[in-house]
Amino acid sequence: MNEGSNVVPFSLEGDDGETVNQNPAARLHLAEAVRMAEAIVFASASPVSERQLTARLPEGVDVREAMVELQRIYERRGVNLVRIADAWAFRTAGDLAFLMSRDTVQQKKLSRAALEVLSVIAYHQPVTRAEIEDIRGVETSKGTLDTLMETEWVRMRGRRKTPGRPVTYGTTEGFLDHFGLEEIRDLPGIEELKGAGLLSTRMPPGFSVPLPPSDTDVLTEDEDPLTDIDLEELGLLTPRVTDD
Repeated sequence: MNEGSNVVPFSLEGDDGETVNQNPAARLHLAEAVRMAEAIVFASASPVSERQLTARLPEGVDVREAMVELQRIYERRGVNLVRIADAWAFRTAGDLAFLMSRDTVQQKKLSRAALEVLSVIAYHQPVTRAEIEDIRGVETSKGTLDTLMETEWVRMRGRRKTPGRPVTYGTTEGFLDHFGLEEIRDLPGIEELKGAGLLSTRMPPGFSVPLPPSDTDVLTEDEDPLTDIDLEELGLLTPRVTDD
């Protein structure tokens, strides 16, 4: 490589940990894609999905390969690239979060009831209001669900294919982002909850923590998607004005 060149070659690691050297043209192509992806994610106020990156990066770029390389570049820096579901975002390194505490806006604390409902939704989604009440053993107010949706951690998913067609609830990408989860299956299991003191070490026989679904964006077989009419009835869409 000629002295003074601006091109910094790099190599990738294979699945077995061995270095996989790419030819100069391929390295250059990937390096430029990494720079472009860095600019796109840095400029975005919200996590950028891989679909969005695919649409904006040059044709033929392996988006996942580029993002993994960018993640490697930032892994020892004060800002890390993190994956949130199928999206990517820059976040302050976990061990430096204390530096930001003085500048953090104090958020309103959720009530115990709201935290319980949030936990039920996270672990049992998709779940209806009646199912939440059955699990908790107490009535759940509409205000509690409204509060959780205002935080943008909970969303209405669809309608259950049962009489009355009740609304189903699930978590959002914002929930994953706030709690530092890559996917919903990263929620702590029973042993982790016990270790954190959130569960008694002496639980009733047969007690278990449910395993959340792998893909919370896909409707289940017993859910119908929300239509415009549903959204209007739920107050999530302004009613259409028709000509007389």
